[in-house]
Amino acid sequence: MSATHHPAGYGPLTHYMRPGTLFLDALPPLSIYVHLPWCVRKCPYCDFNSHQVGAGPGRPVQWAGAAPNAPTGSSVLLPVDLENRYLAALMADLHAVLPLIWGRSVQTVFIGGGTPSLFSPQAMGRLISDLRSLLPLVPDCEITMEANPGTFEKHRFKAFRDAGVNRLSIGVQSFNDLHLQALGRVHDRAQSLAAVEEAAQHFDAFNIDLMYALPGQTLAQLDADLAQALAFSPPHVSAYHLTIEANTFFAKHPPPLPDDDLAYAMLDQIVEQTAKCGLERYEVSAFAKAGRRCAHNLNYWQFGDYVGIGAGAHGKLTFPHRVMRHTKVRDPQLYMKRALETGDGALAQEVQVPREDLAFEWMLGALRLLDGVPASWFQERTGLTVSTIAKQCDLARVKGFLASDPSMLRATPLGMDFLNDLQSLFLPN
Repeated sequence: MSATHHPAGYGPLTHYMRPGTLFLDALPPLSIYVHLPWCVRKCPYCDFNSHQVGAGPGRPVQWAGAAPNAPTGSSVLLPVDLENRYLAALMADLHAVLPLIWGRSVQTVFIGGGTPSLFSPQAMGRLISDLRSLLPLVPDCEITMEANPGTFEKHRFKAFRDAGVNRLSIGVQSFNDLHLQALGRVHDRAQSLAAVEEAAQHFDAFNIDLMYALPGQTLAQLDADLAQALAFSPPHVSAYHLTIEANTFFAKHPPPLPDDDLAYAMLDQIVEQTAKCGLERYEVSAFAKAGRRCAHNLNYWQFGDYVGIGAGAHGKLTFPHRVMRHTKVRDPQLYMKRALETGDGALAQEVQVPREDLAFEWMLGALRLLDGVPASWFQERTGLTVSTIAKQCDLARVKGFLASDPSMLRATPLGMDFLNDLQSLFLPN
């Protein structure tokens, strides 16, 4: 069954438990993703579901280049009534899916956006308290919140920690004012420095988000960004290659970007410099000190389950005979109306992952991990035997993309350099 369900809400549990062609003996770990969709304004490279504070129902965020008088991060507040209505909608959304996850403990929570730090600490505390009242969060549950370095958000970091957030991910992107302007960010270098200092003071676990291969960026400028970030001794760094996504400002007006050779040199420099500071590269774009890997993202990459609540949120749930994906209504106002008034979880789409797509979907995440994953997990988390991908694995090994150890599915250094080519070997015919 790969047909789409029209948004009439989740079916009864018996609908998901009926016989099928897959046989999964155990369920993978479960996470919760919460999407808070408002931003001050949209970055020209961003294709996430984000909406400008105060812009009116459903109106997308305008990029800084198109809205020179947009407010700054130091002066934006979400109206209290909007916070309250959205939090109520999130809980109504979660209530609708609860029957499908009864008895399953939650390993991680990730609060993303948008700009979650635009929500007040009081709202964040209420959200986390409500999640704990409805779900069995494990005692050491990792609760991550994304935050921007704007002055307004920075002053609330301690309050967010007191509200229950125990890991902060700070969207610095660069410490260079020219590059921040080119990326349409609402903060500057000084605010970035102050925000990371504040995070380091109040959080044992925090992440610095950087981007590289930026418009006009040189290797020396990247080195300066790296040196500044690493001076804070961060337990985790994410470094993302700037890519041009469809339906963004940059897609319509592409900026001059470094060529592929320079971009590869930048990645080599990131790997080298982070390693010198005790940060191990464990995923294509992620570097962490011992014991500080992002558990939530690991669950994604290892084909774990996650419930997505919030406007435009995505989720994945496993049942004994099928793997399901769901998507919520994107427009925040319509999302709140649907969640609060219909009780259907604001479900926009629900599909069963076709059997023939499972290998590719699993490999998309697993092969991003430098340590790889046990081959036995493939059957445990897809319901398919490893023999179903034997030909693809053999071909990948002949090409030098996949390590020879049959007990692990792990990309070689060459496979990491040509990751898209390696992953594409597992596309359905």
